[in-house]
Amino acid sequence: MTFRFILIFVLIALAEYYAFVVVRSALRTLPNIVRTISLIFYLAVTILCWASFVILRNEHIHLSSGVKKLYIALSVGLLVAKVLILVVMLGDDVRRFVMWVYYKVKPGANALPVDTSGITRSVFLSRFALLLGGGIIVGFINGISNRYRYQVKKIKMAFPNLPTAFNGLKIVQISDIHSGSFDNPDAVNKGVQMVLDLKPDIIFFTGDLVNNRSEEVGVYQKIFAQLKAPMGVYSILGNHDYGDYEVWPSLEDKARNLEVLKSIHAQMGWRLMMNEHIVFERGNDSIALVGIENWGAKAHFPKYGSMKNAYLGLLEKNIPFKILLSHDPSHWDAEVRPQYKDIDLTLSGHTHGMQFGIEIPWLKWSPIQYIYKEWAGLYKEGNQYLYVNRGFGFLGYQGRFGIMPEITLLELERA
Repeated sequence: MTFRFILIFVLIALAEYYAFVVVRSALRTLPNIVRTISLIFYLAVTILCWASFVILRNEHIHLSSGVKKLYIALSVGLLVAKVLILVVMLGDDVRRFVMWVYYKVKPGANALPVDTSGITRSVFLSRFALLLGGGIIVGFINGISNRYRYQVKKIKMAFPNLPTAFNGLKIVQISDIHSGSFDNPDAVNKGVQMVLDLKPDIIFFTGDLVNNRSEEVGVYQKIFAQLKAPMGVYSILGNHDYGDYEVWPSLEDKARNLEVLKSIHAQMGWRLMMNEHIVFERGNDSIALVGIENWGAKAHFPKYGSMKNAYLGLLEKNIPFKILLSHDPSHWDAEVRPQYKDIDLTLSGHTHGMQFGIEIPWLKWSPIQYIYKEWAGLYKEGNQYLYVNRGFGFLGYQGRFGIMPEITLLELERA
């Protein structure tokens, strides 16, 4: 833990140093007074952004919704921008160091001639880093407008063991609502209507209804209660639903909050699954739905889920096709695939795609992929599938930059 803290501190210090060097270099041709004022302004913005970690957590400091969203976007954008500047500039310094060592240790080696007809490599990279960082900041600010821009992802999947009676089953999955972050009931209602317009046979919600407290659902309870499907609406809990990230007056208050949240699921007509399974029957055919509490393979996420309890009595029923609802996708590699090879399809959420990344036909990237192997979309290993929903809501950063909020339509077919 100490080493990790030191490493993070060093990386932050380097990022701040290189960012300052790049900004100072960009201002070098300006008059002294203008350059000085600009640098002071840059340093003030930097301090203000780092202060956001204290200001946004202080209950006595009240910011309007618009100011708060902009403040978070600027703070996150500036941090990411500086990390990218660090990558560009440190990479070039490492290259130069390697070349310097090479020419020192290799006898007779001569440095390549420098082309003085244009700008130097260092100046070019400095300008490129500055433009890249500026573009990132603008992107994060613009991303505020994407927080309710729901996208429907349509996936068709074929399974040889899907019972004939369930051929063509239409599933809608939503995940990570985080109702405590919402500020626009009308926009959320439009997202719910998009789900209903898909006319699913069944609806699954894969966890994180709130950020911390049950009362966050508030006016959105009535909106989400509109979700109906012929086979029902089924839900599970995510890591944020337990109130683990909140300071409670007592353990009793924390437990009471969770019980209230469970009752909200029931009041909305959602069947909350707590380490259990349900069998759906159509004529002589049947499929099983397994739903567990949060189970994360990462060290800091608790393991409330129990596949053992959820499976009690299931194997004896000889069900040919099984779907698992498990909030954290790391559960798939850590336990599901090694120990439960009869789970055909696992549905998860949790990552949000980090609400920041790139998704174009030839490239899918987000920093979250360095933490989670499966972080957005469809994955397959052997005969088992995992789908990771990008999240309906948002948390922390009040926007979406490159990774849009998602409604998933899965159509199952018999192969």
